[in-house]
Amino acid sequence: MKSVLFLSGKGGTGKTSLAGAFAVLMKNKVLADCDVDAANLHLLLDPEIQNEGEFQGSKEAVKDDAKCINCGECLRVCRFRAIDADFNIDPFLCEGCGACAYVCPTDAITLSPRISGRWYIADTRLGPLASAELYPGEETSGKLVTAVKQRAYQLGKELKAERLVIDGSPGIGCPVIASVSGANAVILVTEPSLSGMHDLERIMKVVRHFRIPAYLVINKFDLNEGVSAQLEEFATKEGLAILGRIPYDPMVPRLMLQGKSAVEAEESPAGKAMREIYSRFMEEVA
Repeated sequence: MKSVLFLSGKGGTGKTSLAGAFAVLMKNKVLADCDVDAANLHLLLDPEIQNEGEFQGSKEAVKDDAKCINCGECLRVCRFRAIDADFNIDPFLCEGCGACAYVCPTDAITLSPRISGRWYIADTRLGPLASAELYPGEETSGKLVTAVKQRAYQLGKELKAERLVIDGSPGIGCPVIASVSGANAVILVTEPSLSGMHDLERIMKVVRHFRIPAYLVINKFDLNEGVSAQLEEFATKEGLAILGRIPYDPMVPRLMLQGKSAVEAEESPAGKAMREIYSRFMEEVA
Protein backbone atom coordinates (compact mmCIF):
# COMPACT_ATOMS: atom_id res chain seq x y z
CA MET A 1 0.00 0.00 0.00
CA LYS A 2 1.46 3.34 -1.10
CA SER A 3 0.78 6.52 0.83
CA VAL A 4 0.35 10.14 -0.23
CA LEU A 5 0.72 12.76 2.48
CA PHE A 6 -0.67 16.29 2.36
CA LEU A 7 1.34 18.92 4.22
CA SER A 8 1.55 22.68 4.53
CA GLY A 9 4.02 24.82 6.39
CA LYS A 10 1.14 26.74 7.95
CA GLY A 11 -2.54 26.29 8.68
CA GLY A 12 -5.35 27.47 6.44
CA THR A 13 -3.75 26.79 3.06
CA GLY A 14 -6.39 24.31 1.87
CA LYS A 15 -4.45 21.15 2.66
CA THR A 16 -7.45 19.28 4.05
CA SER A 17 -9.65 20.43 1.16
CA LEU A 18 -7.24 18.87 -1.33
CA ALA A 19 -6.86 15.72 0.78
CA GLY A 20 -10.65 15.44 0.80
CA ALA A 21 -10.72 15.79 -2.98
CA PHE A 22 -8.25 12.91 -3.34
CA ALA A 23 -10.42 10.89 -0.94
CA VAL A 24 -13.35 11.36 -3.33
CA LEU A 25 -11.42 10.56 -6.50
CA MET A 26 -9.08 7.78 -5.39
CA LYS A 27 -10.27 4.18 -5.46
CA ASN A 28 -9.47 1.32 -3.08
CA LYS A 29 -7.94 3.48 -0.38
CA VAL A 30 -7.78 4.03 3.36
CA LEU A 31 -7.88 7.50 4.93
CA ALA A 32 -5.91 8.86 7.88
CA ASP A 33 -6.23 12.24 9.58
CA CYS A 34 -2.93 12.89 11.32
CA ASP A 35 -3.75 16.45 12.35
CA VAL A 36 -4.38 15.20 15.88
CA ASP A 37 -4.42 18.69 17.41
CA ALA A 38 -7.35 19.80 15.24
CA ALA A 39 -8.63 16.95 13.07
CA ASN A 40 -11.25 18.06 10.54
CA LEU A 41 -11.08 15.71 7.54
CA HIS A 42 -14.08 13.89 9.00
CA LEU A 43 -16.26 16.94 8.26
CA LEU A 44 -16.32 15.84 4.62
CA LEU A 45 -16.80 12.14 5.30
CA ASP A 46 -19.93 11.59 7.44
CA PRO A 47 -18.15 9.05 9.68
CA GLU A 48 -19.64 6.33 11.86
CA ILE A 49 -17.20 5.31 14.60
CA GLN A 50 -16.60 1.56 14.69
CA ASN A 51 -13.83 1.38 17.27
CA GLU A 52 -12.01 3.75 19.61
CA GLY A 53 -9.61 3.69 22.49
CA GLU A 54 -7.56 5.72 24.92
CA PHE A 55 -4.09 6.95 24.08
CA GLN A 56 -1.46 6.94 26.82
CA GLY A 57 1.14 9.36 25.58
CA SER A 58 3.11 10.13 28.71
CA LYS A 59 3.21 9.71 32.47
CA GLU A 60 2.50 11.95 35.44
CA ALA A 61 3.76 11.98 39.00
CA VAL A 62 1.33 10.79 41.68
CA LYS A 63 2.01 11.21 45.41
CA ASP A 64 1.03 8.81 48.19
CA ASP A 65 0.31 11.13 51.14
CA ALA A 66 0.67 8.25 53.61
CA LYS A 67 4.31 7.78 52.63
CA CYS A 68 5.24 11.45 52.22
CA ILE A 69 7.44 12.88 55.02
CA ASN A 70 7.44 16.45 53.62
CA CYS A 71 11.22 16.46 53.18
CA GLY A 72 11.02 18.82 50.19
CA GLU A 73 13.37 16.89 47.91
CA CYS A 74 10.74 16.68 45.17
CA LEU A 75 10.18 20.44 45.29
CA ARG A 76 13.92 21.04 45.05
CA VAL A 77 14.44 19.03 41.86
CA CYS A 78 11.24 19.89 39.94
CA ARG A 79 12.29 22.32 37.22
CA PHE A 80 8.74 22.63 35.86
CA ARG A 81 7.33 24.14 39.08
CA ALA A 82 4.72 21.40 39.20
CA ILE A 83 5.09 20.97 42.98
CA ASP A 84 3.90 23.70 45.35
CA ALA A 85 5.03 24.63 48.86
CA ASP A 86 2.65 22.05 50.36
CA PHE A 87 4.16 19.36 48.11
CA ASN A 88 1.02 18.97 46.01
CA ILE A 89 1.61 17.98 42.38
CA ASP A 90 -0.13 19.98 39.64
CA PRO A 91 -0.98 17.48 36.85
CA PHE A 92 -1.17 20.28 34.27
CA LEU A 93 2.41 21.39 34.95
CA CYS A 94 3.91 17.94 35.48
CA GLU A 95 5.96 16.75 32.48
CA GLY A 96 6.40 13.21 33.79
CA CYS A 97 10.19 13.45 33.81
CA GLY A 98 10.45 11.31 36.96
CA ALA A 99 13.01 13.45 38.82
CA CYS A 100 10.79 13.73 41.90
CA ALA A 101 10.22 9.97 42.05
CA TYR A 102 13.95 9.38 41.69
CA VAL A 103 14.95 11.52 44.68
CA CYS A 104 12.04 10.65 46.99
CA PRO A 105 13.55 8.79 50.01
CA THR A 106 10.29 7.03 50.91
CA ASP A 107 9.06 6.10 47.41
CA ALA A 108 6.01 8.27 48.00
CA ILE A 109 5.94 9.38 44.36
CA THR A 110 5.30 7.07 41.43
CA LEU A 111 4.78 7.69 37.71
CA SER A 112 1.32 6.79 36.48
CA PRO A 113 0.21 6.44 32.82
CA ARG A 114 -1.50 9.58 31.58
CA ILE A 115 -4.48 9.52 29.21
CA SER A 116 -3.54 12.13 26.60
CA GLY A 117 -6.13 11.55 23.90
CA ARG A 118 -8.27 9.08 21.96
CA TRP A 119 -7.96 7.29 18.64
CA TYR A 120 -10.85 6.37 16.35
CA ILE A 121 -11.60 3.97 13.52
CA ALA A 122 -14.63 4.93 11.46
CA ASP A 123 -16.53 3.88 8.36
CA THR A 124 -17.22 6.84 6.09
CA ARG A 125 -18.95 7.49 2.81
CA LEU A 126 -15.52 7.51 1.14
CA GLY A 127 -13.86 4.60 2.91
CA PRO A 128 -12.39 3.66 6.30
CA LEU A 129 -10.80 6.45 8.35
CA ALA A 130 -8.24 6.36 11.15
CA SER A 131 -8.04 9.53 13.23
CA ALA A 132 -7.44 10.81 16.74
CA GLU A 133 -7.75 13.78 19.05
CA LEU A 134 -5.11 15.03 21.44
CA TYR A 135 -6.64 16.45 24.60
CA PRO A 136 -6.10 20.20 25.25
CA GLY A 137 -2.76 20.96 26.86
CA GLU A 138 -1.35 17.50 26.21
CA GLU A 139 1.91 16.76 24.43
CA THR A 140 3.32 13.68 22.62
CA SER A 141 1.36 14.51 19.45
CA GLY A 142 4.03 12.72 17.41
CA LYS A 143 3.35 9.46 19.23
CA LEU A 144 -0.38 9.82 18.60
CA VAL A 145 0.24 10.43 14.89
CA THR A 146 2.31 7.25 14.79
CA ALA A 147 -0.54 5.36 16.47
CA VAL A 148 -3.00 6.67 13.84
CA LYS A 149 -0.71 5.62 10.99
CA GLN A 150 -0.21 2.15 12.46
CA ARG A 151 -3.96 1.62 12.61
CA ALA A 152 -4.40 2.97 9.09
CA TYR A 153 -1.78 0.60 7.70
CA GLN A 154 -3.40 -2.28 9.57
CA LEU A 155 -6.76 -1.35 8.04
CA GLY A 156 -5.18 -1.22 4.60
CA LYS A 157 -3.65 -4.64 5.08
CA GLU A 158 -6.95 -6.15 6.19
CA LEU A 159 -8.89 -4.56 3.32
CA LYS A 160 -6.13 -5.05 0.73
CA ALA A 161 -6.20 -1.34 -0.07
CA GLU A 162 -3.80 0.06 -2.65
CA ARG A 163 -3.49 3.63 -1.36
CA LEU A 164 -3.38 5.53 1.91
CA VAL A 165 -4.43 9.20 1.87
CA ILE A 166 -2.96 11.06 4.86
CA ASP A 167 -4.02 14.53 5.93
CA GLY A 168 -1.00 15.79 7.88
CA SER A 169 -0.54 18.53 10.44
CA PRO A 170 0.39 22.12 9.62
CA GLY A 171 3.81 23.43 10.60
CA ILE A 172 7.11 21.54 10.89
CA GLY A 173 6.94 20.07 14.42
CA CYS A 174 6.76 16.58 15.89
CA PRO A 175 3.40 15.56 14.37
CA VAL A 176 4.63 16.55 10.90
CA ILE A 177 7.85 14.59 11.29
CA ALA A 178 5.86 11.56 12.47
CA SER A 179 3.54 11.96 9.47
CA VAL A 180 6.37 12.22 6.93
CA SER A 181 8.17 9.12 8.13
CA GLY A 182 7.51 6.28 5.70
CA ALA A 183 5.42 8.28 3.20
CA ASN A 184 5.80 7.47 -0.50
CA ALA A 185 4.93 10.95 -1.76
CA VAL A 186 4.21 14.35 -0.25
CA ILE A 187 1.98 17.04 -1.71
CA LEU A 188 2.81 20.47 -0.31
CA VAL A 189 -0.12 22.89 -0.36
CA THR A 190 0.70 26.58 -0.09
CA GLU A 191 -0.96 29.94 -0.66
CA PRO A 192 0.33 33.15 -2.28
CA SER A 193 1.32 35.12 0.80
CA LEU A 194 4.65 36.04 2.37
CA SER A 195 3.98 33.71 5.30
CA GLY A 196 3.02 30.98 2.84
CA MET A 197 6.32 31.47 1.01
CA HIS A 198 8.34 31.39 4.22
CA ASP A 199 6.62 28.29 5.57
CA LEU A 200 6.92 26.47 2.25
CA GLU A 201 10.69 26.90 2.48
CA ARG A 202 10.67 25.43 5.99
CA ILE A 203 8.50 22.41 5.23
CA MET A 204 10.51 21.74 2.08
CA LYS A 205 13.65 21.33 4.21
CA VAL A 206 11.85 18.77 6.39
CA VAL A 207 10.67 16.73 3.41
CA ARG A 208 14.11 16.91 1.78
CA HIS A 209 15.66 15.52 4.95
CA PHE A 210 13.56 12.37 4.57
CA ARG A 211 14.30 12.15 0.82
CA ILE A 212 10.66 11.74 -0.14
CA PRO A 213 9.34 12.83 -3.56
CA ALA A 214 7.46 16.11 -3.14
CA TYR A 215 5.01 18.04 -5.30
CA LEU A 216 3.62 21.55 -5.01
CA VAL A 217 0.07 22.88 -5.28
CA ILE A 218 -0.63 26.62 -5.06
CA ASN A 219 -4.10 27.24 -3.66
CA LYS A 220 -6.00 30.49 -4.34
CA PHE A 221 -3.17 31.46 -6.68
CA ASP A 222 -5.13 34.30 -8.28
CA LEU A 223 -5.42 36.29 -5.03
CA ASN A 224 -1.79 37.43 -5.40
CA GLU A 225 -0.30 36.43 -8.71
CA GLY A 226 2.96 38.22 -7.91
CA VAL A 227 3.68 35.98 -4.93
CA SER A 228 2.38 32.98 -6.90
CA ALA A 229 5.07 33.70 -9.48
CA GLN A 230 7.67 33.80 -6.69
CA LEU A 231 6.41 30.45 -5.40
CA GLU A 232 6.75 28.94 -8.86
CA GLU A 233 10.24 30.39 -9.21
CA PHE A 234 11.19 28.85 -5.86
CA ALA A 235 9.76 25.48 -6.91
CA THR A 236 11.72 25.53 -10.17
CA LYS A 237 14.92 26.44 -8.35
CA GLU A 238 14.43 23.63 -5.82
CA GLY A 239 13.41 21.05 -8.41
CA LEU A 240 9.92 20.82 -6.90
CA ALA A 241 7.34 19.64 -9.42
CA ILE A 242 4.24 21.84 -9.62
CA LEU A 243 1.10 19.72 -9.83
CA GLY A 244 -1.22 22.65 -10.38
CA ARG A 245 -2.84 25.87 -9.26
CA ILE A 246 -6.25 26.19 -7.66
CA PRO A 247 -8.24 29.42 -8.15
CA TYR A 248 -10.10 31.16 -5.36
CA ASP A 249 -13.62 29.77 -5.40
CA PRO A 250 -16.44 31.01 -3.10
CA MET A 251 -18.24 27.72 -3.73
CA VAL A 252 -15.68 25.78 -1.68
CA PRO A 253 -16.77 26.91 1.81
CA ARG A 254 -20.43 26.54 0.84
CA LEU A 255 -19.82 22.97 -0.30
CA MET A 256 -17.88 22.19 2.86
CA LEU A 257 -20.83 23.36 4.93
CA GLN A 258 -22.79 20.64 3.13
CA GLY A 259 -20.08 18.08 3.92
CA LYS A 260 -18.93 17.90 0.29
CA SER A 261 -15.66 18.33 -1.54
CA ALA A 262 -15.27 20.82 -4.38
CA VAL A 263 -14.69 17.94 -6.82
CA GLU A 264 -18.26 16.79 -6.17
CA ALA A 265 -19.62 19.92 -7.87
CA GLU A 266 -19.08 19.99 -11.64
CA GLU A 267 -19.53 23.76 -11.77
CA SER A 268 -16.83 24.51 -9.19
CA PRO A 269 -13.66 26.07 -10.70
CA ALA A 270 -11.62 24.86 -7.72
CA GLY A 271 -13.07 21.38 -8.14
CA LYS A 272 -12.06 21.33 -11.80
CA ALA A 273 -8.50 22.30 -10.86
CA MET A 274 -8.38 19.64 -8.14
CA ARG A 275 -9.49 16.94 -10.57
CA GLU A 276 -6.70 17.97 -12.95
CA ILE A 277 -4.19 17.92 -10.08
CA TYR A 278 -5.33 14.44 -9.10
CA SER A 279 -4.97 13.16 -12.67
CA ARG A 280 -1.52 14.70 -12.99
CA PHE A 281 -0.41 13.17 -9.69
CA MET A 282 -1.63 9.70 -10.62
CA GLU A 283 0.28 9.95 -13.91
CA GLU A 284 3.42 10.94 -12.00
CA VAL A 285 3.29 8.05 -9.53
CA ALA A 286 1.94 5.38 -11.89
